[in-house]
Amino acid sequence: MPIEILMPALSPTMEDGKLAKWMVKEGDTVSSGDVLAEIETDKATMEVEAVDEGVIGKILIGEGTEHVAVNKPIAVLLEEGEDNSALEGFEGGGVQPAAATPETQTPTPTAGPAPEPEPATSSQPTAAPASSTSNGQGGRVIASPLARRLARDGNLDLSGLKGSGPNGRIVKQDVEKALAGGAAPAAPAAEATSAGQVMPATMPSSASIPAMADDEILALYEPGTYEVVPHDNMRRIIATRLTQAKSTIPHFYLSLDCRLDALLAARQRLNAMSAPEGPNAFKISVNDMIIKAMAMALQKVPDANATWTEQGVLRHRSSDVGVAVAIDGGLFTPVIRHGEVKSLSEISNEMKDLAGRARNRRLAPHEYQGGTTSISNLGMMGIKSFDAVINPPHSSILAVGAGEKRPIIKNDSIEVATMMSCTLSCDHRVVDGALGAELLDAFKGFIEEPVTMLV
Repeated sequence: MPIEILMPALSPTMEDGKLAKWMVKEGDTVSSGDVLAEIETDKATMEVEAVDEGVIGKILIGEGTEHVAVNKPIAVLLEEGEDNSALEGFEGGGVQPAAATPETQTPTPTAGPAPEPEPATSSQPTAAPASSTSNGQGGRVIASPLARRLARDGNLDLSGLKGSGPNGRIVKQDVEKALAGGAAPAAPAAEATSAGQVMPATMPSSASIPAMADDEILALYEPGTYEVVPHDNMRRIIATRLTQAKSTIPHFYLSLDCRLDALLAARQRLNAMSAPEGPNAFKISVNDMIIKAMAMALQKVPDANATWTEQGVLRHRSSDVGVAVAIDGGLFTPVIRHGEVKSLSEISNEMKDLAGRARNRRLAPHEYQGGTTSISNLGMMGIKSFDAVINPPHSSILAVGAGEKRPIIKNDSIEVATMMSCTLSCDHRVVDGALGAELLDAFKGFIEEPVTMLV
């Protein structure tokens, strides 16, 4: 019986992926361990290997297909003695569901969050079809900003109007026609509580105010003055996770300046000791020393080396520090694990390897998942200071600015020193203000006395 080759789950959180490239074609004979295809997740491109022997009888999902669900058949493998007659019933293009009428089409229940919708292939998003109660999706009235203002000024209820604009949008002419014809006025927001005062029935909160729909945003711009660039998987995941982070994690921020002169001198001496080439060669960067200092600080302040869960706070034994690496279209956060016990040269060489593979999207999920905190360094871009968004499930992230010469006061006299501004974003559910200050102070101590990182 033919064997279905399924879309693999390349990480615990993966729900779908892009079938980037087939390494085999129909009719090829494969053995266990042969590379069949390359799959793109939200972060990485990984190879899928065959687990059985046979002949590729049919490829069900073409190259470049996005949002292929985990465990979806992507190809069929013929076993020994089978021919193409055994392929009856296997259909290609498995990501497209069978056609269904609007009356009979029902969503298929899934055991988790609904998969992301595929980005539109046309140059403009398509508005939702009209409903029986309004001209928008989910009861929303689709109208141009000018039409809304005219209706508000004329005390006109837009929900009963039929729009003549694109996709049923209510435009200026529809409102003017309704006002001229004596259309029903809008219902009052609330009864007057006293003469000259009208109070709304409920005061809206920021959480209850819906985001602008695509059609409302597009109405603000002239057609032809923009192009729509569909989101790729990475950008969608980044948007989802950052929205989750800012809406569920109570952030607060702590900032201080670190003096770098001793660290820069130590770095220069260490790099001078390196072999010119070979396996023992290294070139330590300031960022490598920042990683080491943060790992050591977490060991010195273990209560901050933690993660929030509903069941309880996870107290981590090792310092696993994520480091943001910018790539085209997004970023990775590869993790330096057990940073507290690794030498600066080990951290340096490991970071170079991880960053290089991150830029080529060749990291395995275990190399960028997990961790207890993160570092985002924009100093090389000349940024003096900034506030970073915590990367769940971390409880903190350190934003590092540029090292620059500044006048400082020491012993009542002015001198010039190389200073670096750092801001620690903390999850207040896990890290209180005093605890965050203690962690940041420990980090500063290791930066300003770098020899203590070697003890």
